[in-house]
Amino acid sequence: MMRSRSVSVGSRFAVGALALFSLAFTACRADAPSPSTPEATFWPTPVETARPAQPATSPPPIDPATLPHTQYRLSAALDYARRQVSVSQTLTLVNRSSETWPDLILVVEPNRQPGVFHLKRLSGSDGQPIEGYTLEGARLNVPLITPIAPGATIGFALSYELDLPNRPGPFGYTARQTNLGDWYPFAPVYRAGAGWVVHEPAVVGEHLVYDVADYEVEISLTDPVSRVVIAASAALDGNADRYKVDAARSFAWSASAEYQISNLQHGALTVTAYTFPEHTVSGEAALQATANALALYGERFAPYPHASLSLVEADFPDGMEYDGLYFLGEEYYAAYAGSPQNYLTAIAAHETAHQWWSGLVGNDQAEEPWLDEALATYSERLYYATMHPELVDWWWEFRVTRFAPTGWVNSAIYDHNEFRSYVDAVYLRGAQFIEALRRLIGDAAFDAFLRDYTSRGREGQLTSADFFKVLAAHTPADLEPLIAQYFQR
Repeated sequence: MMRSRSVSVGSRFAVGALALFSLAFTACRADAPSPSTPEATFWPTPVETARPAQPATSPPPIDPATLPHTQYRLSAALDYARRQVSVSQTLTLVNRSSETWPDLILVVEPNRQPGVFHLKRLSGSDGQPIEGYTLEGARLNVPLITPIAPGATIGFALSYELDLPNRPGPFGYTARQTNLGDWYPFAPVYRAGAGWVVHEPAVVGEHLVYDVADYEVEISLTDPVSRVVIAASAALDGNADRYKVDAARSFAWSASAEYQISNLQHGALTVTAYTFPEHTVSGEAALQATANALALYGERFAPYPHASLSLVEADFPDGMEYDGLYFLGEEYYAAYAGSPQNYLTAIAAHETAHQWWSGLVGNDQAEEPWLDEALATYSERLYYATMHPELVDWWWEFRVTRFAPTGWVNSAIYDHNEFRSYVDAVYLRGAQFIEALRRLIGDAAFDAFLRDYTSRGREGQLTSADFFKVLAAHTPADLEPLIAQYFQR
């Protein structure tokens, strides 16, 4: 069933047209110095005296790799007892696209729930209040007089308060923990020819589309006497309450007075587990599986791009990924029986894989969720084939074949009105498709394809058309019968 939603996207791909589309831009960082970037304005500038017309010239194209990332600076003060957060935020947006932005929309997910988000002030980079903005649902429309040209920047500041909802989930609180995922206003991806990509939630799946940015976050407790542990998308940056991470798509954090902390070091990378006291044994198993998966995927796909990864036991079902942090449901910890034949290990490998599929390589999680979910599910198979090769057949039966999955791999989240059909089509049939693809083109070509796909999508946004275009460069095989079996035209 299709839910009604407000989106600024084109129609879904025609999957058989393997070579008709060019790749979305790859926003790789460069060490070259950033060029001077003009700042757009919110308010009218004085009208200049008319000048003689000048010959029209085309500006040179913008190379996103030469531009800085958008920057978020957030200072959050948490009143843990009252579950309230006061936030000061500055945002410097950089137009790294090839198209002028005629308007500006920020996504404010907390405002989807009444009484949660309270905007106190919105001002420009000059400190002057911005008037005329509208906040409807999750859309904060910021008025602009000057369009934001490619390469230009715009800066502004917000102050707001969050009254967190009393509910389990990645945003909200229970008696055991307070979670802050998608807690701040952020700029979504701007798609040339379509505009800002802002989707509405569906019954299942994830609907947000993130761009990369640099984050500096300060988190303080208004009652520091309480023993409250903070887990975050980055490690502390040599400061008691400051966290920094570059080239990330999100910043999430969690707080609890119950967390037990353990960590593993893999070279310069620190993996930290935050576990409830009754699950310390299963917490160590989840930590080891995460560290193993990070090492494996770093070799198979691309090096992990951050200095740390946090694994947080969740007081809600299943799992949820963010850059540098993921939640793993406590039911998996409780069911752990001492072997890797369980959901704890499999979902730890899955959520870790999202650091590449949806983290390092971006995609539209609402319209094309298979690009991250099918790849993350199949990454579980790669994990077991390396770490527990004797359990690969068990994994296929446990995770995939016993459900006899049906449905089209390229379903959107709006095509499903319940969890089982969505997972069967996108996750499980998606894993079957990728396995059939590997067998068709061979291991060497398959591994080369994954590395190339990751490289081309690094810090950018890739589509299904991009997936098949990159794939076509690595195999002469006829893919049409396989595509017809798994994909709706």
